[in-house]
Amino acid sequence: MSAQNADQQPSITVFRGWDEPGKYVWSPYVIKLEARLRFAGVNYTTEAGSLKAAPKGKIPYIEYRDQSSVSTSSAIQEGNSESKVLLGDSALIAKTLSQWGVLPDLNGALDPSKHLHDMALIALLENKLYFYSTWERWIQHYYEMRDHTLWAIPYPIRVVVGLMVYRKNNALLHAQGTGRFTAEEISAFQHEIWGSLNALLVASRSSGQGDIDEPFWVLGGHQPTEADTCLFGFIISALICTAAPDSQKEIRSFPGLLDYAGRIHDRYFPDYEKWVV
Repeated sequence: MSAQNADQQPSITVFRGWDEPGKYVWSPYVIKLEARLRFAGVNYTTEAGSLKAAPKGKIPYIEYRDQSSVSTSSAIQEGNSESKVLLGDSALIAKTLSQWGVLPDLNGALDPSKHLHDMALIALLENKLYFYSTWERWIQHYYEMRDHTLWAIPYPIRVVVGLMVYRKNNALLHAQGTGRFTAEEISAFQHEIWGSLNALLVASRSSGQGDIDEPFWVLGGHQPTEADTCLFGFIISALICTAAPDSQKEIRSFPGLLDYAGRIHDRYFPDYEKWVV
């Protein structure tokens, strides 16, 4: 797909799982995708959507509409229009839109060492911290998480579906390994991760050359990378999720995390409701 020009702007709808315009939602992957779009100045609208309609069976997903023809090899085509496709999975969405010229390649200029560092940070968040967060939300604070996540399902069906989700997550966490640890051990793991990320951000901020109020980036460069979209998503998700009080407490104890997220919010999400510090 050729790069978009001024008279071929695509229309993108991000399906976020919740119908809360002007607010962040609890999913770190939704926030990650929105950050990816906003870092590039790409406009989009938001809707709640549904898991049944999602190409990968999960949130987020997007509907992409363009007047020019697009390849749908990695997308689900909707209706009879060749220019209307659904894309799922935050990472695959960003990769596909980058290949189509809608988004820039954030990591294209990184040397091999920086690129691997970026990938490692994403893996730490998505393959480690994510499961600790899932345990905190779905196991420790089940009712809060159930009612917020399953908001569209009426009682008493929500009770039945909630139990099914709980059992599925409990089995998943046990098989993955997180469910075999004690609450104290998981809390220690989370503290170590957030503390290490805070230290890295403090170092990156110190090495920056930009304006004191402008965003700084996790790898210390002048531009964001894919890791920044992911890290921002996880920080904000934890800060606003009432089913994750321990994570909130952890993040609020690290000024570097708050400063990093606050600057990005002020620059790229001024229209969104900001968390209370």
